[in-house]
Amino acid sequence: MYEVCVATSFEAAHRLVGDFGPASRLHGHTYRLEVVVRGERLREDGTLYDIGALQEAVDGIAASLHYRNLDEVPGLSGANTTAEVVASHCWESLAPGLRGRGLSSLTVRIWENPDVYAACEGALE
Repeated sequence: MYEVCVATSFEAAHRLVGDFGPASRLHGHTYRLEVVVRGERLREDGTLYDIGALQEAVDGIAASLHYRNLDEVPGLSGANTTAEVVASHCWESLAPGLRGRGLSSLTVRIWENPDVYAACEGALE
């Protein structure tokens, strides 16, 4: 199994709904977005997937979230914007463009700080 990972970061605010203590108030994070694609076979050019194309897609998602209140972003508004929910949103945004390209899975990690992340992983086939 091969894998390729690209990462970027974005600044965003949100508030959690429920018993989350101080995180129930509006606050911000410097999020790190990591995207990993996996596959069984390399292409004829010796790559699993074009890293530049993957980075462009990941940068596009980060740009759509950068300096935003996540609670107001289409696709996230009305949801409890936990790191898990943000990871799922990013996964759902990326997956359609990656299907049918010889990749078996996609993992998206959302880091809220250097020690804590949540991930969403799923098959692409």
